[in-house]
Amino acid sequence: MKPTNQIGLFIATAMIAVACGGPSNTVETSEAQEVAVAEGKTLSIDPAATSISWRGYKPGGEHFGKIPATQGEVTVTGDQVTAGTFTFDIPGLKIEDMPAEDENYGKLYGHLQSADFFDAANHPTATFEITAVEPFNSGDVIADKEERASEHAPKHDTELTPANPTHWISGNLTMRGTTKNIKFPAAVSVTNGAVTAKAGFNIDRTNWGLAYGTESDPANIAKDQFIYDNVSLTLDVSAK
Repeated sequence: MKPTNQIGLFIATAMIAVACGGPSNTVETSEAQEVAVAEGKTLSIDPAATSISWRGYKPGGEHFGKIPATQGEVTVTGDQVTAGTFTFDIPGLKIEDMPAEDENYGKLYGHLQSADFFDAANHPTATFEITAVEPFNSGDVIADKEERASEHAPKHDTELTPANPTHWISGNLTMRGTTKNIKFPAAVSVTNGAVTAKAGFNIDRTNWGLAYGTESDPANIAKDQFIYDNVSLTLDVSAK
């Protein structure tokens, strides 16, 4: 076979592989999808044990904390999760890398609640609604995004994922009035009428309109004063 034909065959094969398998087995964000129909037994979440942990990054440091859950439910059939919906309280956001009495705590909290970020006055809640639950297979691969180098570059998805994921969870995440579907690996357990689920992954905050200090702005890059677009989220869910 001629070299040019070999190259063409290689490219065609690669394109088929990406089209058939690439997007289906890695963390991704897409347009909103139809919410899964709740079939089975419905369990209420334990708000005290359910939250989103967040971590934001910039070249000069990091901030992290939690957003508490106010309500939610998970639907199961046998030992399988079939649906679920969760509501999170944006004004209840906590910052955990500094004491609450610190002056900078109030400044950062106020900035995160402002229109630069969550715009909590107009959008006080975030919601997540499950659209699909699929098995996590041994051959599934989690692809990491290459980040701008700095001492505080975002953690990779492979670092955030639970050690032994069991499922791929897809769901519509709504923040700041924008809904996008996210897909991520999770460790899910359904035992004795209780559900626990843990997951960790990155999202690009700008997809939901949280674009303050974005690294896509050349001016921010030139001054080395950007905030990384990727934010790390860790979900911890408990329902009984």
